[in-house]
Amino acid sequence: MLGPLMEILQTFITNLYVQTGLLGIILAMAIESCCIPLPSEIVMPVAGIMVSRRLLLGGVPDPWGVVLVGLSGALGCLLGSMLAYWIGYKGGRPLMLKYGRYVLISQHDADKADAFFKRWGSATAFFSRLLPIVRTYISLPAGITRMPFIKFCVYTFLGSFPWCLGLAYLGHVVGDNLDVIEPYYRGAEIIVVLAVVALVVLYFWLHIRNDRKARAALAEARATEQTPTSQS
Repeated sequence: MLGPLMEILQTFITNLYVQTGLLGIILAMAIESCCIPLPSEIVMPVAGIMVSRRLLLGGVPDPWGVVLVGLSGALGCLLGSMLAYWIGYKGGRPLMLKYGRYVLISQHDADKADAFFKRWGSATAFFSRLLPIVRTYISLPAGITRMPFIKFCVYTFLGSFPWCLGLAYLGHVVGDNLDVIEPYYRGAEIIVVLAVVALVVLYFWLHIRNDRKARAALAEARATEQTPTSQS
């Protein structure tokens, strides 16, 4: 074990992945793809580490364990994206953004995804899956613009699989070399913990700040549009 930090992580992952298997990965990635920022950059590498340590899919030989994890992640992406697509298709973006702040759905990030989709069109549903942040929100404008559903599903799965597989493989490589990393990690454990905490705090601070700015700009734009009407 890599000290207290890894013990905490292992306990959490054991409760989520070991007890639920691939279903836990599908659920976590579905949440991430439904406009709720649960970073796949954490979800998938941790699953890869679990596979390498035989704590997940212990009976499946390499490399098929990593492939199954990658496929599960891509399936989760598809399911979550389908829900976000449906919300956008039904015109639910204003409602989602109104209440979405309570689960960190950001006006700023949603606006960024909108701009991305307007610029690149339907192909965005494929290659945006390889981009952090944008990949989380891109399904919403796809639904709003009535992108063909079957094409959306195919592009989403094909774009999500290499992303999930790559992150899972990265975790697998790290897991295979934990014994080599451990001596260096023990000496710098407190630094790693502080750095992780600082990055998490910075992420949430930037997320909230950018969201407030985007919402304020939207409110100002709406007020400007309504001013001539009220005066007339």
